[in-house]
Amino acid sequence: MSAQSVGSRDGHQAFRLHMVTWNVGTAEPPADVRSLLQLDSQPAADLFVIGLQEVNATPVQYISDLIYEDSWSHLLMDTLAPMGYIKVTSVRMQGLLLILFAKQVHLPFIRDIQSTYTRTGLFGYWGNKGGVSVRFSFYGHMLCFLNCHLAAHMNYALQRMDEFEYILDRQDFDPPQVLDHKLVFWFGDLNFRIADHGMHFLRSSVNNSRFNLLWDRDQLTMMKKKEPILQEFEEGPLCFKPTYKFDRFSETYDTSGKKRKPAWTDRILWRIKPKAIETVDENSSTSSSADDDEYPIKVMQDMYTCDVSYGVSDHKPVIATFDLEMRKKVKTPLVKLTVEGHWSADEDATFTYTILENFESSTWDWIGLYKIGFRSASHYSTFAWVKDDEVAANGEVVTVQMNKNELPLLAGDYVLGYYSTNMQTLIAFSPTFLILESRLAVMEGLLPENINGHEK
Repeated sequence: MSAQSVGSRDGHQAFRLHMVTWNVGTAEPPADVRSLLQLDSQPAADLFVIGLQEVNATPVQYISDLIYEDSWSHLLMDTLAPMGYIKVTSVRMQGLLLILFAKQVHLPFIRDIQSTYTRTGLFGYWGNKGGVSVRFSFYGHMLCFLNCHLAAHMNYALQRMDEFEYILDRQDFDPPQVLDHKLVFWFGDLNFRIADHGMHFLRSSVNNSRFNLLWDRDQLTMMKKKEPILQEFEEGPLCFKPTYKFDRFSETYDTSGKKRKPAWTDRILWRIKPKAIETVDENSSTSSSADDDEYPIKVMQDMYTCDVSYGVSDHKPVIATFDLEMRKKVKTPLVKLTVEGHWSADEDATFTYTILENFESSTWDWIGLYKIGFRSASHYSTFAWVKDDEVAANGEVVTVQMNKNELPLLAGDYVLGYYSTNMQTLIAFSPTFLILESRLAVMEGLLPENINGHEK
């Protein structure tokens, strides 16, 4: 049973969030990331948020990735798409990459997507350090995910704080800033180190799994005691090995001449927006946290660990899973899509769409035909523009035809998806339906042997 379907008190539901942060050290991805994503665990995740640092970002590689997408994104999509997860959005700033995946059932309720980035490294001229973020409304609740790579080295703890505050200050959305969102996740290679302890004591504590002996000298933990902004963030206990610095393809800490000390550089924290203080304006009306009282979010962390089995980098990936308990503020999609009759490439196909609720629609919106298991909004078999002379009225039933020559020849399960150009996402789906194998193509021997159903 998925977390999405787990009922809770007073109409609240629990949604499962799986997060990963990993400094991949410019390496190519491993062959398999299933254990990283814990795809065999139950309940299944509703959302995946993956933040990577130091993705290969040489100028030639970076330009290539902008055109074709990077190898990490390809692997993640190849792994998650067959499981019914769709890439909703991503943001890239040189080596920093943040990707959001969701179950198809949730996409109509993921809205107001925006992303941004802030450079801090090398005076901001090259994005080797900084932060990338994605914000969106999830069933009416505003969430924000901020993936950071902060300044390295033991003696730069204060600079890391300055960079974090600079990123928070510079990341403007329309309209709020990061901390104005109801729920914020801050994660990444934050680069905080373990101060004071000598190498022998540090490694002995780690080898004996006595991690608690190191907590009070963890720089981020120490900073939280004196930095008010950090005190609003929560973090689970560090009951796993420090994730930096390992020899590659091993579980052995740095054996090079530098012998860098182990540290929990890679972290995942969260913050629920504090309730607003009631204020009285000139008209004596009260501004309070009524929305928070009626529609609160409860965050329960189920897991916080690292996966030491991955060795392509000198960092180990950190995994956190959460149950987000909330009551849906938005329950109906913006558009209804209906498939008419039987579909095959032997004749033109017909469908209708109806605008159920006013939104900022556009004549650049389109409706794609997607084979079940598709990877992202751009992974369609064919598409049709919405009504091209004017934006459809609310409640109007619009009929659209798809040319038979554009339809797949082989049988398969498909959905129609309405893509909103202004929202930059798929906002509605038809029920799943079967496209029949083309009788004419079979008779005339037009079916190539290796056809995959996405091509004619």
